[in-house]
Amino acid sequence: MWEPRGAAVRAAAAALLLGAGACYCLWRLAAGGRRRAAAERGPRADSSPPVSTHTMDVDVLQKLIHLLQATDDPLIQEQALITLSNSAAFSVNQDIIRNLDGLSVIGGMLSNCVPKVKEKALNALNNLSMNIKNQEEIQVFITQVCRTVESAPLNSDVQLAGLRLLTNMSVTSDYHQKMINSIPCFLHLLSEGTERTQIQVLKVLVNLSANPDMTRYLLRTQVPSLVLLFDSCINRDILVRALVFAANLKKNMNHEEGTVIEEYNEDSIFFTLCRDSGPFAQRLASLLHHPDTEVKEQVVRILTQ
Repeated sequence: MWEPRGAAVRAAAAALLLGAGACYCLWRLAAGGRRRAAAERGPRADSSPPVSTHTMDVDVLQKLIHLLQATDDPLIQEQALITLSNSAAFSVNQDIIRNLDGLSVIGGMLSNCVPKVKEKALNALNNLSMNIKNQEEIQVFITQVCRTVESAPLNSDVQLAGLRLLTNMSVTSDYHQKMINSIPCFLHLLSEGTERTQIQVLKVLVNLSANPDMTRYLLRTQVPSLVLLFDSCINRDILVRALVFAANLKKNMNHEEGTVIEEYNEDSIFFTLCRDSGPFAQRLASLLHHPDTEVKEQVVRILTQ
C-alpha cells in the first residue's frame, strides 16, 4: 500500500528514536550495575575519574544527526535532540558527536523558531560543553546564545537553558569577551527574574567576576537594586553567590590601577559597592550575624579587602 513520504519519514524516525532510547536505558542500567559491583569491591587504586565506555553505536548517532538535518518536524527534532543530549552524558559519546560534525548541526537548531526545539538544542550543547575540545567548537554559538537569553520570555525554559550553557562556557576566561555585551541583560535578569533565574544568572556572573579583565565592564553596569540582594531574608543560594560576586569585584578593584571615578554612573555597581557604600556596608554588618558559615566567610572576605 502506498504511504505518503512524510508519514514514512516519521515512521522511520520513530523507529530510530525508539531504538536509540532503548539502548540508552540499557546502558544506564548496565552502568548502575557496574557501579554497585565496584562499590562492593572497594575503591579503585587509581583516583582519576573513570572514562565511560558506554559508547552509543556510531551508526545510530550518525543517523540521529542526519535526521536533524533532514526533517522539519519539530516533534522529531525535539526527540532526536533529547536522545543526543542523553547520550552526551557519556564522555566518549561527546567525542563521537563532535567527530560526526554533530555540534554544528545541533547548533543550527538554535535558529529554530519552535521554543521546545531551541531549548532541547541548548540542553544538548550544555551536556556536550563538558568537553574542552567541544567548547572550542561550541564557542562560535555564544553570541547567538546570549541573544537567545535576551530575547526569550523572562524565566522561560529557553532562557534558563541558555544560561546553563553560558555557565559552562564561562568556567574558564577563554570566552568571556564574547559575553561582554550581554552583561546588562544578565544583571537585569538578576533584578527581575525568579529565584531559579537569579541563581542561574549569578553562576554566570560569578564566573565573569573572577576574571580581572571583566571588572570594569561589570562595575559600569547600572543595577540600583543590587544592594537589596544582600539581605538575610534572601534565598541562601542567591545570597552566597551575590556575596562571592561582590567579593570578586572588590578583590579585582584593589589590584586595578588608575580607576577613574568619572567613568561610572551613580547607579552603577561601582557606586553601590564602593563610592556610595553606606547601605551596602550596613547590610554586610548585619550579615555578620547570619547563621550560615559560608555567608559569614564571604562577608569577611569583602570587608577585609
